[in-house]
Order: sequence, then structure tokens, then C-alpha cells
Amino acid sequence: MRAIRNRAAGVLLFLVTPGVGIFSTALSLSAADWPTYRADAQRSGFTTDGLPEKLAQHWRHQDAHSPQPAWPRSTRLTYDRVNHCVIADGRVFFGDSVSGKVQALDLKMGKPIWEFFTEGPVRFAPTVWRDRLLVTSDDGFLYALRVDDGSLIWKHRGGPNAQMAVGNERVISKWPARGAAAVVEGVVYYAAGIWPSDGIYLYALNAETGKPVWSNTDSGQIYMPQPHGGANANSGISAQGYLAIAGDHLLVPAGRAVPASMNRLTGKFEYFHLQKNRAQGGGDTVVAGDLFLNSGVVFKAADGEAIAKSAGGPTVALPDGLVEASKGKVTRYQWVETENPDRKGKLVRSKGLKQVWTVKQSHPSAALIIAGDKIVSGSDGFVEVVDLESGKPFWSTSVEGVAYGLAVSGSHLVVSTDRGNVYTFGSAAKSPASKNNKTEAVTSPYPADSAAAKVAAEIVERTKIDKGYCFDVGCGDGALAYELANRTQLRIVAIESDPKLVALARQKLTAAGVYGSRVMVLQRPLDQTHGPNKVANLVVSGRSVTEGIKELPVQELKRLQRPYGGHVCYGKPGELNIERRDAIQGAGEWTHQYADAANTLCSNDKLVNGQLSMLWYRDFDFVIPSRHGRGPAPLFSKGRLFHEGNDGLIAVDAYNGHELWRFQIEGVLAAYDGDELMGASGTGSNYCLGGDFVFIRHEQHCFQLDAATGKVVHTFDVPQSKDPKAKANKQPWGYIAWHDGMLIGSAADPNHVVAYRYRDTTGDMSKQLTESNRLFAFDTKTGKLKWQYESEDSIRHNAIAIANEKLYLIDRPLADFDRTKESKRNPIPKTAKHATGQLLCLSIHDGYVLWKNKEDIYGTMIAVSAENDALLMSYQPTSFRLSSEKGGRLSVFNSSTGEKTWEAKANYSSRPLINGKTVYAQGGAWNLKTGKPQPFNFKRSYGCGVLASCENMMFFRSATLGYFDFNKNSSIENYGGVRPGCWINAIPAGGLVLVPDASAACSCSYLNKSWFALETQSAQ
Repeated sequence: MRAIRNRAAGVLLFLVTPGVGIFSTALSLSAADWPTYRADAQRSGFTTDGLPEKLAQHWRHQDAHSPQPAWPRSTRLTYDRVNHCVIADGRVFFGDSVSGKVQALDLKMGKPIWEFFTEGPVRFAPTVWRDRLLVTSDDGFLYALRVDDGSLIWKHRGGPNAQMAVGNERVISKWPARGAAAVVEGVVYYAAGIWPSDGIYLYALNAETGKPVWSNTDSGQIYMPQPHGGANANSGISAQGYLAIAGDHLLVPAGRAVPASMNRLTGKFEYFHLQKNRAQGGGDTVVAGDLFLNSGVVFKAADGEAIAKSAGGPTVALPDGLVEASKGKVTRYQWVETENPDRKGKLVRSKGLKQVWTVKQSHPSAALIIAGDKIVSGSDGFVEVVDLESGKPFWSTSVEGVAYGLAVSGSHLVVSTDRGNVYTFGSAAKSPASKNNKTEAVTSPYPADSAAAKVAAEIVERTKIDKGYCFDVGCGDGALAYELANRTQLRIVAIESDPKLVALARQKLTAAGVYGSRVMVLQRPLDQTHGPNKVANLVVSGRSVTEGIKELPVQELKRLQRPYGGHVCYGKPGELNIERRDAIQGAGEWTHQYADAANTLCSNDKLVNGQLSMLWYRDFDFVIPSRHGRGPAPLFSKGRLFHEGNDGLIAVDAYNGHELWRFQIEGVLAAYDGDELMGASGTGSNYCLGGDFVFIRHEQHCFQLDAATGKVVHTFDVPQSKDPKAKANKQPWGYIAWHDGMLIGSAADPNHVVAYRYRDTTGDMSKQLTESNRLFAFDTKTGKLKWQYESEDSIRHNAIAIANEKLYLIDRPLADFDRTKESKRNPIPKTAKHATGQLLCLSIHDGYVLWKNKEDIYGTMIAVSAENDALLMSYQPTSFRLSSEKGGRLSVFNSSTGEKTWEAKANYSSRPLINGKTVYAQGGAWNLKTGKPQPFNFKRSYGCGVLASCENMMFFRSATLGYFDFNKNSSIENYGGVRPGCWINAIPAGGLVLVPDASAACSCSYLNKSWFALETQSAQ
């Protein structure tokens, strides 16, 4: 361990040179059950209960499905890679992240004793207290079940209501109970909610009655420093992981960040050092006396201050020391006390660790516990036991999967793996014949030629919907849900109000092998399902197949129905009613890098208005460029969200996060994957939307894709110059836009390569081209080239805009000094000038020049408001700007004639946007018609990137995601817990705020790393 001096406290945690003698402190814990995750509320991973001299496998239980982690790619959020087990009263208990069940098995034989269904994934190990089992679920509840028969004693809802969201590809509570329970002195502590701005709810309950002792419901929106230096926001704690107890401190795992602390007795917030520990957090918290360890750092429990760094691997806290596994080694330490002189020579009493031994491992540890005098290590395919005193190998065996879960009780070792296996090993001398208990599905629990089967076949045939989310409102015994699961890839949420039918449906669907993985049954009133708004691709009713539609809550079905093609289907065979939902009135689009081809940075969305709340969130196994590469903005049209990665494009259902398709182009954004901070801020985007198509350029080509399927419809190539003297074309495609059936492109200038803005790392500036010398247009219906425009000088990609069947551009000499990286030691000469150019207007259909203006055309970017007949010329003076982006001026021209309307000196520091009759930028707002300054009370915390808007709101990075209500014009608000990208990655469109992840390569410990969509709370 590396020492860190705490000057305020005069404490030094240090590593003592190995020597003779060790502490012989008596182990204070008595042999007991393994009643909670890692044995106790301190999550020590230690029990005095030992293991037999010789071990053998007694039984193996295999679930129908492997666990489905919430964040499968995360190395910090690993709590649900396996179904972790606890042991008490001769029984093994565990939850299931697929089915939402809690199960009890006999410890000796592995026989099932009972099962209990929650209504969401169970991602954490239960906790046993006296005669009850306490377990949290993604349905938002803490349950108290009887240990002997699994019956419900009481349950407590964590969130304020029953509202649901689509979370990690499951329909769950908007406030999933992911602060796993800890029990001390008859009080159970747990937490619900992972998104600070939607509320984080912490509770202390009487474990006997479930009655509240205290609650803390306001720590999610604390105004506090965020992980990036200089960044502050209304974004407090989260709760995602196992709560831990350190004396009177309740340590709350904050997702990817270090734990926060509440006073265990009162619930009062104590500390959350997020910015101080900007790159640490996640994983287990292990309490060791008055210290705790998390993510390779040792903290004081009293104030949360870091005092040392550890190896960072799996750790066990012993009464007299620690055992750590890291980098293929296991090391044992013991606590020692000594006196050492401080800087002034004064002796200071210090507590430290002495290395006792270290041994190499043949299989690096994924999990570590200690049982009596034995260390148990779980790894990929193996479980190994070594002697605590000597470190010598004792026993090993192979298992299927990674053994992340370990527990010991009653001389039995229980191991759970990420393949859904639970193994139990016990005394070889008392070993029964080893059993393999595997959950087997029956062929079908429903009649083959039922009415449900006929209706399901008709629904699939007529709607053509076979993917996404389905709600079965009034599912009856689950027959229709089962038939749809057999015929499609839909994830089905079945709602039923009758508890007997709920139990029957769960029984049959479990027997069929589809429960949890494909279908989940929830008990709700049919007219108040609390399902998330407009998420369902398909809404059906199993009951209506046999009972008709007399009692059917049709309005609730329609509320769930997704826009842009969601279907509601109900009725008996031959009498099926099918209704399709089209676009929502007032829902806008975002089809180009800056909203539209006019570069307004404002979608035409009228629905996004007011306080924001979560609709869906998830992760994708989709590699995106570094946030410092400033990749292209996400786009939206007709219900689909598009986002680009290093090797292609992905299309996602904007209303529920379901993946629609991918289009592979290897290395399409590889040049952006670095820290150069240029990317789309200079090049513009390399893709856009038009009609029912996606257009994406790469090298000399542009692919026209069907937006619904991702299939290539046509391929366009950069045309040969019309100049007969020009050499054969090898210029890459630069600018791209679509307008009124015309695909507009440019031939990029490969000789003008601007210098990087931040750090010259893994990106490729030679492929981040910002200027072109030729424009061209294709008719996308015929594929024919319509016209070309050869520049007199050069055309900056940011200085092209299209509106009202007209194309506007600035033709201007190059700023040669942009090719040099300026610095204090290497400043741009004051004599360096960027010559002015000319502003032109061309007909979009034939390229004919309609007008031009050569008078003081200084700008580096333009945007057009078609409705106001106005063209804005300005700079793009953002952070990490090009040297030519001087800023300080704004000009507006009549877009029909080219005459200047007004000009103003303006101190702004972002790319300006046009929203209605106003120009907005960080630094001010101006009337588009007159240039008169307008009231604009906008001030944000740290945040690179630009502003993106819709009619009523504006979105940006301000420490975390920030937003500003134009109608209130008062102050910014935050949707916290996440890091936006460094250019544009939050777009208001489709009545939602869509935010794909853009934080790649960032080490900052924002609480969540996710794609998500927000809706306004009024929509709920």
C-alpha cells in the first residue's frame, strides 16, 4: 500500500517492512451463518466458520438463464454478474436478475424449498435477519419474507409512486431499489433510485414491522462539485450497490463513484467527496474498523478523506488485518501500531499494515473471502483455497463460468458463477452423490391450437411487429403473451389485476422457459398500469381474446402506445381491432449536425417543456470515439434515434431504447478517436437524414441507407471536377446535407489540415478536413448529378447553410495560420490576417447563383432562419477554437437579397443558435430582426460543447447535463449523474430529450454511464 499523509489528522497509513512476529489478536466473530453479502454489514468477506479438510462437490443448481447484469460492459458496476447467495438455517437463498424470483434451496441437497416472485430483476443478495429474508428488487420495493416458507411479511416502496421506466432493457420502477439492504441492531437500511434528479430515497426501517425510523429524500439534488475540476451542479448522490455500515456511518454506494455517508442514526447527509475522488469509485466497499476501502483507496469513515491507496483488487477485512488479491497475487497484511516522527520531528502514533506473505496465483481472483483459516478465491473457471497463515495451496476445483459469488456456512462452500450456476462443496467424507439440479422447460403449458395462438398469428401478420416492447394489458393466464413470445423477439410486459391469474400466468410461463427472459407478469389495475408513456411497439390484451373488449381500458392501452407505428390490437379471433399511432403533433426532428441543414441549432419540437424525468436508459456494446474527438451529433427522425461509432452507425427506437439495426463501416470515425478536440466542430457531421433515408459519407463515397432497415439503397461518389484541366478526382467527401430531395456534398481539401486543439494523441487530423473547394448536388430519386460549384477560394464546412430551396455559403481565402498549433511559446503572429470573402446564395436545384455579397464577409459560420428571411453570420468562438475564430461580431442579412440588416459587437463564447426571432449564445441574446439585446439570464458551470435547443428549452453541458427554460428565463437546471459529451450529444426531438453516451475514454466518476431519453414530467 502507498502511504498518503493526512496533515490535518496527523495520521499516516504505511507499509511496514516484513519482520519477525505478527499480531495474535483473537478473531472476534463467532461461527455463524452467512446472512448477507460478504458475511456482514461491514462487507468484510470474513467468517470464523471453517471448511472441512477435504472438499467435494455436493450439488449444482443451474437456472434456466444466465444472469443479465444491468451494466454488462462496466468494470465499476459489477454487483449483479452472478446471483449472489446467502446462507442461514441450513438453506441457501438468492435472487434472480432475469425472472425477479427469490429462491430457497436446501443447503445439503440443493432441493428447491420455495420461491417468491418480485416484479423486477433481483440484482442483489438478500439479507437474513432472525426469521425473515430482506431483499430489494428493481420493482422499487424492499421485501420481508419468511425464511421458512417465503411468504410475504411486509414490503416497503422506495420511490414516491408506482411510476415505471425502461431501465437496462427491463420495464422496472423509476426508482429501482439498488441500494441493497444492510441490517444492524434491528434496523434495516436500503435505498431506491439511481438518477439524482429524479430523487434518491434512503430509508431506515424497523426490521420487525417495516415502519420507518427515518428517511432521507433530498440528497439526490445537492448542489455540489462534480467529478470534473471546476464543475458544480445540482446533482448529489445515487444509490447503486451494497450499503455498508461503519459504526454510526451508513456508507451509500453511489454507482460509479466513491460512497457517500449518512448518519446511521438520523439519516442526515455527512459527506460525498465526488470531485476529490474524480477517478475512483464503484465496486465493493469493505469496512475495516474506522476505515473503509473502495476502488483501491483507503478512506477514513469519520470524514471520507482518502489516506492511502491499496492494490484495488478483491479484499477481505480481518480483525487483525487485510487480505488483498491483485495482479495475480494474494497478499496478507496485519495491522500494526508504531510511532514515527512527523516533519517537525514530533512522534506521531500511526496505524499501518505489515506484509505477512504474498503468493502468486495460477488464476487471478475475481472474488475473495476468508472462512476460518482458509482463503477462498473465485476466478474464471476455478475456485481455489489457500491457507491463511502460510499462503500455501489447500484445494481447488473447476467450475463453469466466472466464480464471482462465494459464501461459507455450516462447513459448506457455496459458489455462484456468471453462467447461472450455484455449486455447493462440503466434506468429502459426508458427500452425497453429486446432483445437478437444472431448470428444464416443458414443451408448452398451453393448448397448441388455441384462440390465443390464432390471434397472435394474426397480430404478427398484420402489424409486422416482431421486435421491441409489448404490453399485454389483461393478460389472463398468459396464453397470448406466450404465443407472441414464440413468434417474435418482443420483450413482453404482461399486466393482470387478478392475483390468481397472475400466479397462474407466472407458473405456466416459468414452466415454458420464457418467464423473465421474454415475459414478465405484473399485478396492477388494468386502467392504471403505471407503465412508461409511449414505449410500447405493440399493445394487446390476452383477456380480450376470450372475453371481448367490454371491460377493456382502451385509453390506457393508447397511452402506452409508441408513436410512429406503434399498434394497439385487441379482440377475439376474426374480430381483431388494430389501431396504428402516427407522429405526435408538435414533435420535432433533428436531422443534421446543427438540427437542420440551415444550422439553426433549434429543432421544431414544441413538446419538450419543463422539468425533465427519465423515460428509458441502457448501455450498448457500441464503441464510440473519445469525447475529446468531438464526434457527430446524434440524429432523430420518425421515431428513430441514430448515433455513430468508430466502426459504423446504430439505429435505436427513440421511445424505448430498443436497437433496430447497425450498419458497419470499419474505421468511419477512427480519425476522431483521440484528444485533438476538433472533430465535428470543424468538419461538420459525416451523416444526415432526409426523407426516409440516412446518408453517411466515408472517404470518396456516400451511402444512402433505408432508415427503417439500414440496408444500402444507393452509393454516391464524389464527382469529377467539371474543370477539364483537373486531375482525376481523389478528394474525400467533406460537407453533407439533404434538402428537398437533393443530396449536397463537397470535395474536401486534403492539403488544408488544421492543427489539433488540445492534445495530439490517437486521432488523425489529416482526415478531419474542415474546408472544401467544390460543392455538388445529386438528385436522390434518380441518383444523377445535378450541378457543381467551384470555389474561387475555399468553403469552410461551417459556412454552408440550406433553407427554402436555397444554398448559402461563404467563399473565402483559407486561414493558413489554423494549420499551426498556437501556444504561449508559439503565438500566432499579430500580422497574420484572414482575408474576407464573399457570401453567395445558390439555387438548390441547379446551382445558379441568385445573389452575392462581397462587403466585409468576415464570418466562419452561417445559419439561416427561413421563417424570418434572415441569415446570421458569426464566428464559432468556443473553447479549444481555431485561431481564426476571433468572435466579437454578429451580422444578419436578408436571406432573399443578401443585404445586411444589422451588425453588432457581441461578447459570446459559443456557436450561436437561432430560435424563433432570437439569436442565443453563451454571453447574450439578440433580436434576429433588429439586433437589439434581449434578456437572457443564462450562466452555466464548466462545460465545453455548444448549445442545442427546441422551441421552449435549451440543452448543454453544465458540469452534468444542463437545461434552460426560455419561458422562465431564470436559471439553469440539471439532470444529474451523467457526463455529456464535448460538442453535441443531447438533442430535443420527438417530444423527448435524447442523450446517447458520449463519454468514451473519460475517467471521471460520474455516477452513471448510459444512453438515455428524458421526457417532461408533465407528460406523466
